[in-house]
Amino acid sequence: MGLVAKLDDLGKPAWIALMVLGFVAFWPIGLAMLFYLIWSGRMGCWTNGNSNRWQRRMERMQEKMDHMQRKAAEWSEQWSGGRRAAPSSGNRAFDEYRDETLRRLEEEQREFHDFLDRLRHAKDKAEFDQFMASRRPRPAENGLSAQNL
Repeated sequence: MGLVAKLDDLGKPAWIALMVLGFVAFWPIGLAMLFYLIWSGRMGCWTNGNSNRWQRRMERMQEKMDHMQRKAAEWSEQWSGGRRAAPSSGNRAFDEYRDETLRRLEEEQREFHDFLDRLRHAKDKAEFDQFMASRRPRPAENGLSAQNL
């Protein structure tokens, strides 16, 4: 009977004791024991005695993805054109007013964003023009030039 089989018969406490002794003797041995215990599944921290854990994880992940796809499909049905498609109130005049108001607000928002872009551009241009003006050589004052000095 090999050492691994004897330690398996003794259980987890024997593996833990061997790992601690490995750390005491020379830390890389203890670290190697720790990696071996995790890799081999000897500690069974997350296996719960079932070797199909990866299959279960994949099934749970697939269920979550299916759920998210269903929710996304429901959401996309409720939303259209970037805004919520409001259900009919039953009053046609109010629905037309609401749709027109929302369209007008979206247009105003678009115009406001365009205005902000033009304003930023104008500010950038003014700052750049000021910078370039400060870099230009200035005309000589009182008839003196930089060459005469």
